[in-house]
Amino acid sequence: MTQLSHLTLDGERVPVVTTTSLVIGTGSAGYNAAVRLAGFGAPDVVMTADKIRAGASRNAGSDKQTYYKLTLSGSEPDSVRSMAETLFSGGSMDGDNALAEAALSARSFYHLIEAGVPFPANHSGEFVGYKTDHDPRQRATSVGPFTSKSMVESLEAKVRALGIPVLGNCRLVDIVVEDGVVRGALFLRTDVGAVRNPAAEEEVVETNVGEVPAPEPTGTLSQQLAKEPSRFLLVRATNVVLATGGPAGMYSDSVFPHGQWGAAGAALRNGARGHNLTEWQFGLASIKPRWNVSGTYMQVVSRFVSTDADGGDEREFLSDVIDDPNLLASLVFLKGYQWPFDIRKARDGSSLIDLLVYRETVQRGRRVFLDFRSNPQGDLDAAALDEQARVYLERAGVADLAGTTPIQRLRHMNEPSYQFYLGRNPGVDLERDLLEIAVCAQHNNGGIAVDGWWHSSVVDGLFPVGEAAGAHGVYRPGGAALNSGQVGSTRAAQYIAAHRAGTPAEDDSFEAAASPLLGRATTLLADAVARHRSGAEDNTGAVLQELTTLMSRNAGLVRSRASVLEALEQVTRTLEGYADLMVVDDSSRRSVNRLFLIHDILTSQYVYLHAMKDYLDHGGNSRGSVLYTDPAGDLPWPDRDLGLPEEFRFVLDAGALDGVTQEVDWSGEGEPEFSWRAVRPIPSDDDFFENVWRAFRTDKGVPPRGE
Repeated sequence: MTQLSHLTLDGERVPVVTTTSLVIGTGSAGYNAAVRLAGFGAPDVVMTADKIRAGASRNAGSDKQTYYKLTLSGSEPDSVRSMAETLFSGGSMDGDNALAEAALSARSFYHLIEAGVPFPANHSGEFVGYKTDHDPRQRATSVGPFTSKSMVESLEAKVRALGIPVLGNCRLVDIVVEDGVVRGALFLRTDVGAVRNPAAEEEVVETNVGEVPAPEPTGTLSQQLAKEPSRFLLVRATNVVLATGGPAGMYSDSVFPHGQWGAAGAALRNGARGHNLTEWQFGLASIKPRWNVSGTYMQVVSRFVSTDADGGDEREFLSDVIDDPNLLASLVFLKGYQWPFDIRKARDGSSLIDLLVYRETVQRGRRVFLDFRSNPQGDLDAAALDEQARVYLERAGVADLAGTTPIQRLRHMNEPSYQFYLGRNPGVDLERDLLEIAVCAQHNNGGIAVDGWWHSSVVDGLFPVGEAAGAHGVYRPGGAALNSGQVGSTRAAQYIAAHRAGTPAEDDSFEAAASPLLGRATTLLADAVARHRSGAEDNTGAVLQELTTLMSRNAGLVRSRASVLEALEQVTRTLEGYADLMVVDDSSRRSVNRLFLIHDILTSQYVYLHAMKDYLDHGGNSRGSVLYTDPAGDLPWPDRDLGLPEEFRFVLDAGALDGVTQEVDWSGEGEPEFSWRAVRPIPSDDDFFENVWRAFRTDKGVPPRGE
């Protein structure tokens, strides 16, 4: 039974919520974890979030946001094993996670349908699909650009119907761990404290078209906490389900929605193991508002222009490199299908476009825009395009490239994609306005290491799910992340209900583990506030901008040993001096919030940069969505002299490290320690029915850890 008590430290009386399972995060993985815990009979659950209506699940999407699952229609053959092998073939992925994601994909998909997500079916009831990237079948499906939003809203409705408490305005500060066992979590209550100007203090949170942010939920627990004056909150729990998403705050060039930050640092500095941290996805995205410009936005062959910082000196920079207008149009078209940057397609394919945008923005300091109002320069002829582009445009009825404009083609092919930007804040009318873009961080395929039940490999009772979990490999099919979040949260809930439904640690034990973390947090805040009261200027915004810009410049799409080491040196210096550096305005909730947000981002950057250095030390070359500069390598399109910078020289990994995976342990002090191990193979279980049935009667399909 959820209870509220208190812990007093140095005169501060801090509320303590006691529950069996704490779910941190209100995205599709977090809500599913709570629904599943209740459905599997776990005794009590509490959810927390920094901003309930923020986050990638609710506010991110694309031209046609994809959900990946087992084929459930037609005559095309498919199997659980085949899907697992597709996932596993992405490289550096553990086979038990791949098999679970395949085996539970249909169960999780139908659970979403029953919750109200309107995935399309034909008149016979078959849930049809299409082929997505890195997909040999037609396993993908979609409800349009807001697939994950629909998932979140449907699962949230179930959580509220179940009466599960959802506490908003809770910034995760630390996960409480004692001797390798989770005991709960420490939060900053971001709605407590003086605010001089409430309108100015509100953090920007993107919400989807026509959506009004709902008020924070009320209820017995929420009402009790509203009376508590402490800026901090402790939750004592047997289990912590970490559903906070990826470390989105690490990069300034990011398509993660505003208000989505992640909390990897809290896990890493309290003993959780990192896994595949180097593996990010990057892609072209608009920056105001943040949105992937994939699919039709590229397939209509939009015009790319760059300007100086003030919007002057406009020019079409792509044609400086590719002077054949129809070859260039083909590459732009292919970016719609091949949206994430893929180093394999940088050699002689469409990922050259990403690199040229990166050169304009990061290396030259210019701004890049999509212009849908007029065609790219040159004589465009659909008959001279790449065959895939030509056939598609002909079937779509827009093959007359010379006689139409990109906006006409867009509105003919996909009117909702045009209307989408009109309805955003800020709104953009693509018939009149340029759309500013950059190459942005989009998804971290790595994260916190988990076993086949999404249980932390080293911290008992910690269950990272969704993007917080390091369950993916180097490559993954489009939409696999949404399936992984549903499967992982289901597996975690199954394991908790079967083996970890006991009461939390005793008060004395919890206090001993939590007090040092609370003491450090209160001291950090008090010292930062004292500097402001002594006359120093609030520097939280400046430090945040400096750190995120550093990562995008030095450790984003293009990295080198020198750039990684430069960033690591600066981040290390900032981290070591953090307690003496920060200046916080106590009358500003945003300033107080950023003190702990930046600390989490900084510790994440510290471990992630060390992981990049270790990857290079281990002989790693360019793979996935990253180009590692190698003077001994080739420039993109080596058969043409494109005048590209030397930083673009690379050597393909070619799968050399696909069979192993990098892991990292860090105590919060000193340097991280790295190890490389062979990936866990896809299990070859005994599927003879009588044997499975006998085991199932004993353990209900959920064996304890180690069996």
